[in-house]
Amino acid sequence: MEQVLGSEWKITPAGGATGDAYFAKRDGQELFLKRNSSPFLAVLSAEGIVPKLVWTKRMENGDVITAQHRLIGRELKPIDMNGSNVAELLQKIHHSKELLDMLKRLGKQPLTPNSIIEDIQQAVAFEKLEQPEINQAIELLVRQLPDVQCDEQVVCHCDVNHNNWLLSETDQLYLIDWDGAMIADPAIDIGILLYWYIDEADWKEWLSSYGLELNERLKTRIYWYVLLQALTSFLWYHAKDNEKEKQNWIDHIKMIRIKMNSN
Repeated sequence: MEQVLGSEWKITPAGGATGDAYFAKRDGQELFLKRNSSPFLAVLSAEGIVPKLVWTKRMENGDVITAQHRLIGRELKPIDMNGSNVAELLQKIHHSKELLDMLKRLGKQPLTPNSIIEDIQQAVAFEKLEQPEINQAIELLVRQLPDVQCDEQVVCHCDVNHNNWLLSETDQLYLIDWDGAMIADPAIDIGILLYWYIDEADWKEWLSSYGLELNERLKTRIYWYVLLQALTSFLWYHAKDNEKEKQNWIDHIKMIRIKMNSN
């Protein structure tokens, strides 16, 4: 990164799975640098969804370096996820035509419940998994396919973990880490957020801040995608041969199925 900024900048790794993110500091100015960010970042910045994009530079080797203002603030805590500011920002994202148009231009194809189930079934068959809890969960998802079809296709973040929400010193909220963004049913984001962070008794109020009314059809879609995410997480840890986390997700799958069958 020194060849991009110059030796007068102090550059340190910013962590993350890819190792392609850095912090840079000089004379009180702080930047967040990333190698090969998606062109999607420019639209996210223009929409005020991520910290402001300062510049983009293409290197001789073809790498693209982006620089954003380093945010002075904090990550949200789990309890913060019940705030109306979270619901309102997610609603803004899901209803942004600019974001949707950009993802389409980047070649993203909409995710459908049928295609997702096919991928899960293929992964389970490939791994030769015979666990009854997994097969029962897939059977339930297939059975509910007619009830989760949705004409609304929006930009979904797909990882609305509280660590990806940043609150600035001036109370400006941002949602970062867009590498997994997809075009899909907004219930993917809504469901994960509600299930893991908000008491079901408070779902109606949170959804009101988002602009939706809680009904049985929406609740079915929410739980459907929550179960799907739990299955995906189980398969991830199965591939990693992590028995402790596999059992953890089996327990979650059981609990989610109980919820789905009781609704």
